[in-house]
This record gives sequence, structure tokens and C-alpha cells, in this order.
Amino acid sequence: MKFDVSAALKKSTGRAKSDVANKLVSMLLHEISRIACAAGGMTVSDPRYAESVVAAFGTSCLYCGKQLEPDRTTVEHLNGMNRVSVGLHVPGNVAMACKKCNNAKRQDDQHLLLADNGWESFLSHDGRRCASECPTCAYWIGVLATDDVERYLAAARIRIQTFQAQYQQFVQWSADARDSLRKRAEKLYRDCQTFATNEITALTSDIQLGFSQGPRPSSPNG
Repeated sequence: MKFDVSAALKKSTGRAKSDVANKLVSMLLHEISRIACAAGGMTVSDPRYAESVVAAFGTSCLYCGKQLEPDRTTVEHLNGMNRVSVGLHVPGNVAMACKKCNNAKRQDDQHLLLADNGWESFLSHDGRRCASECPTCAYWIGVLATDDVERYLAAARIRIQTFQAQYQQFVQWSADARDSLRKRAEKLYRDCQTFATNEITALTSDIQLGFSQGPRPSSPNG
């Protein structure tokens, strides 16, 4: 398939304000996480929490089960810290994953087609409920060294549920507060974009360039 340079350039040009707004949403969710951790008496950085992660998943990706490698590993939020999933950096929602699974789940997080929870939706793409062109189902079929994808993903969901049961107060509060948190995150996102648009317009409206005509691309031969 031929790479579409025009589409890539257009996408990057229109992304700046969204990137800033999403960063503020992440900051909001981190601050709410700090408040929740203080109330619950434990943080993700507590050595006891690290021990429980290892006890549940070893040093393997909590999704695909493959051994983690230092340069291909990421801290994983089971429910992503974005304005759709509104996951928090709290015990029960944080573990370790390989970058391939993290990237695949991030795409699925934008839709949450098969479950309310990001991780549960990701681990439900066993090829039975989606259209044949579903990229997440195709991901699991390609990455798992087993013919029984359905059974593997079901077992992975049980492992995560068992792990989260240790941190039920955090998990339950996050679930109960999700609608409220989503509204707050969405408001911040929209307000940030409006503010950025207005401020950028005000700060650039009087710029005088004096160009007589648009720039001409140089010839490939100089």
C-alpha cells in the first residue's frame, strides 16, 4: 500500500490544539489520582503494590503474557488516562505491558466497543463479535501463539479481575465516579480548545509578513 504523504501532513497540521487539551486532561486525571490515593492510603509507587503486580503477572505483559523487555515495556493503565476511559493512576488500574499491546489497546480505547472498561473491551476481541476487518481481533490472532484465542483472552480477563479484587475500593470508586469524571474531562478538553483558539487568534492577528506571493517549492534538480 502506497504511503499517503498528503494525509499524514494534514493530520499533523491540525493536531496541535488537541495535543495540548489531551495533556491537560491527563494532568486533571493525575491530580484526581493523587487525591484518591491519599484517601485510600496507598500509591502505585508503594513497594507493596509492585510486589502484588509481580505476584499476579510475573515479569510478563499482563495482556499477551510475553516476557517484558526493558526497551519494549510501558506502564499500563487498564482503563486509559484519557477523556473516554477516564482511568486513574491508582492501585488496581496500573500494571506492566509490552508496547505492542499498549499501542493496540490505545486504538481500541477510542471506541470501547465490547465493554465499558478499556482492558475488558481489549481482551474481548476474540473474533466472534466483530466484523471480519476488526484490527483488534486481527491483532490477537496474529500475536497469540495459540489456536484458541477465545480461551486465552477469557483467562487473561480472569487474571486481571483477580488482581483488581485486592484493590476493590479504588476500582469501585473509579467505576462509580466514571460518568462524573468523564464530564469534567470533556469540559476541560473543550474549554482548553476554545481558550487556545481564541488566544492564538489574538496573538497572531497582527502579524505582518509582507510576502508578495506564496513560497515556491524548489526544483528537485536545484
